[in-house]
Amino acid sequence: MIGRAIDELSVGDSAELSRVVSEEDIAEFVDAVGDHNPVHSDPVFAAATAFRGPIAPGIWTAGLISGVIGTRLPGPGSIYVTQDLHFLKPVRAGDTITARVEVLEIVRERNRVRLQTICVNQRGEEVLAGEAWVLPPKSQIVYAEDKSGAGELAFWALQPWAWAAQALSVWAILGLSVLAACRPRLTSGGRR
Repeated sequence: MIGRAIDELSVGDSAELSRVVSEEDIAEFVDAVGDHNPVHSDPVFAAATAFRGPIAPGIWTAGLISGVIGTRLPGPGSIYVTQDLHFLKPVRAGDTITARVEVLEIVRERNRVRLQTICVNQRGEEVLAGEAWVLPPKSQIVYAEDKSGAGELAFWALQPWAWAAQALSVWAILGLSVLAACRPRLTSGGRR
């Protein structure tokens, strides 16, 4: 991934990414942010709404715009400053959403870029539209994501030790509880 500095950007530059929305995406997002509105997760409840079924949270769709900004345009090192959003149509599990950003304005002296932000579904219908202001990185950033799996390998290599430590902690607590329950009780005067 390459984070483009302001002097590498031009009005009209654009980038996009597409993603198929899954029920798991919606459930994980709802759990992560605590948006347990039943219109997102309860098919019976959602069937009685104007949407006639569960819909993804609008901000999940907006998150795809963040994905484009952070990985493609301007890319790694970019900072979101503001975002104006209009949610136009519902997004459902099974939809393919394409998020697209396009450079509308460049303010070099303030290191700011104004972007048009749009998400469309597989039928080409706009489901979200808006504008964002972004700070691109001060200089080009070339970021190579570690895809070696070394972090995952370390996690799985160390996981049995973590389980063992947790088991020992539980046994220690249980052992102390048993000892406390079996300890002779002293009455007043120091006699049993």
